[in-house]
Amino acid sequence: MDASTATRPVVGTETAARRATRPLALLGAVALLLVAVVASVMVGSTRVPLSSVLSALGGHDGSPEHIAIHDLRVPRTALGVLVGASLAVSGALTQGLTRNPLADPGLLGVNAGAGFAVSLAVAFLGVTRVEQYLGFAFAGAVAASVAVYVIASQGRGSPTPLRLTLVGLALGAVLLGLSRTLALLDVATFDRMRFWDAGTIADRPAGTIGAIAPWVGIGLLLAFVCARPLNALSLGDQLARAVGVRVGLARLGVVVAVTLLCGSATAAAGPLAFVGLMVPHLVRWVTGPDYRWIVPICLFVGPALLLFADVLGRVMVGSGELQVGVVVALVGAPLLVVLVHLRRASAL
Repeated sequence: MDASTATRPVVGTETAARRATRPLALLGAVALLLVAVVASVMVGSTRVPLSSVLSALGGHDGSPEHIAIHDLRVPRTALGVLVGASLAVSGALTQGLTRNPLADPGLLGVNAGAGFAVSLAVAFLGVTRVEQYLGFAFAGAVAASVAVYVIASQGRGSPTPLRLTLVGLALGAVLLGLSRTLALLDVATFDRMRFWDAGTIADRPAGTIGAIAPWVGIGLLLAFVCARPLNALSLGDQLARAVGVRVGLARLGVVVAVTLLCGSATAAAGPLAFVGLMVPHLVRWVTGPDYRWIVPICLFVGPALLLFADVLGRVMVGSGELQVGVVVALVGAPLLVVLVHLRRASAL
């Protein structure tokens, strides 16, 4: 028996109607993202007609509308696509790895590691500008994930989902406490990083997209490779080994993918909750527990959700803007309450 048969017990319990629905769900997710991208480019403090958007994309005439589209809205939308896709896919991988439907990428210490590294840089290196946060945040996210995996690997056998979860929670709590302590020691200095800490894709420094895009690309490629072994891991370690999956190697691949995706998104936009938690739930409701479909559909639904939340944040408070991290939390919390009451949506 080879690894390709690992998904048969999962797929075999599914109805023909669900299998027929998946391609339609994928097409619907692509269409949803296209609508979100158009809305993100058109809607803001000044609404730009679709005809002006199309003409701006065809050529730059130097008008205020074209400047706004080229210099602000297109980069902001592109960053939202990268961040939303990264968070949603890494959320799906985390829930599959830990077998916990309420897990999110922060469970592996990624967000806490990024925040702690930025806090150290602010406190001891005098870092004050957003463009200086990016490298520290990414390095902190990677270091925290590596520490969680190494600590969870101690002892006999490969790191289990329970050990990864407990170590991630413990290390994340320690790093969060240290970050808060540093912030309390110098409130004025740490006040400068409040927008990054709230989560935003607006006014990011030039070069942010280019800095994270290669890591996001590698993470997504690895996520697609890990989708089939993740189906086998959801059946339990013994069954996964019986069908030829190298459990330790598969878990390491998933952890690396989550680290690259969530670390890049957090470094660029700050900690954003609920996207990695909600989107896999919504997608799993339609696709069932087959990660060969969950991962690609999350790739489109995640950025669509983030862009719609960003657009909502631009228009809901009059002349100002709400950070997308705040809007996602406002929308996500009630939706999450509904989801956890729906047994079918919570099943892995």
